[in-house]
Amino acid sequence: MTTAVIQRKWHTTAEVAEMLGFGLSKTKMLVITGEIRSVKIGRNRRILPAWVDEYVERVTSETERWSA
Repeated sequence: MTTAVIQRKWHTTAEVAEMLGFGLSKTKMLVITGEIRSVKIGRNRRILPAWVDEYVERVTSETERWSA
């Protein structure tokens, strides 16, 4: 019998801050301003892994444009 491993679908703001190496307040500000997309589920904010990737892609492409 095989046991299925359930992958995490959502990240908390604190987890995203840790992944990006940012402080929690900076990450919360990015979420509030919409720079990192999120959804509110009850009283909690959740962020899809793809939305973190979108943010990183956008920031790095902007940086590459300015340094070119």
